[in-house]
Amino acid sequence: MLKINKGKVVMKKIAILQSNYIPWKGYFDMIAAVDEFVLYDDMQYTRRDWRNRNQIKTPQGVQWLTVPVLVKGKYDQKIRDTEIDGLDWAPLHWKALAQNYRRAPHFDEIAAWVEPLYMAESYTHISQLNRSFIEAVCNYLGIKTVITNSWDYTLLDGKTERLADLCKQAGGTEYISGPAAKDYVEESIFADMNIKLTWFDYAGYPEYPQLWGEFTHGVTILDLLFNCGKDAHHYMRYIRP
Repeated sequence: MLKINKGKVVMKKIAILQSNYIPWKGYFDMIAAVDEFVLYDDMQYTRRDWRNRNQIKTPQGVQWLTVPVLVKGKYDQKIRDTEIDGLDWAPLHWKALAQNYRRAPHFDEIAAWVEPLYMAESYTHISQLNRSFIEAVCNYLGIKTVITNSWDYTLLDGKTERLADLCKQAGGTEYISGPAAKDYVEESIFADMNIKLTWFDYAGYPEYPQLWGEFTHGVTILDLLFNCGKDAHHYMRYIRP
């Protein structure tokens, strides 16, 4: 859908992605690259995925931080309906972050707003938790992208049809997709709706000063923030100081 504003066509970029727990830097680059980012948590919850866990660096190597959730069956449990199992995980996650990043140059600055997310907040569902952390990181990085939920819209059947229609409902003229979706997205459906389809490229990120041995790109963005603070934009593509 093309929006007309005083005779000018307004282009709008949309991305639609499931929420992740403290995602890696590429996730936030995608948010910064679009005008509206739709959290696609009407999708089925998948075990052993990024929805409820992520990685940090430690002296012993990469370590998983996993939020315990209640999975009631193998099928048909949406991410948005997935409940967190208890409260004990939060202080343990913060303790792990503090122990492994307290030597990082920007630990105190980042801890000032990350620690309260763990210690002063309580969450019942993984979607709620993920969105809270995602919005906090966006606020720190100065990302102004509008973040919405998929259930704010009407959802059609069909993988590609649903994505294209969500984009159209949001007034999008361009859909930015992660490269993994090439396996199932039917490009012709976007073309039929006059929506440009662009594949996001995660390759070529520069290394940044990182604690604990060999450099690892795929860890939580908190690793980048603890180590680089406001200079994080130098190691990302779409973040501006």
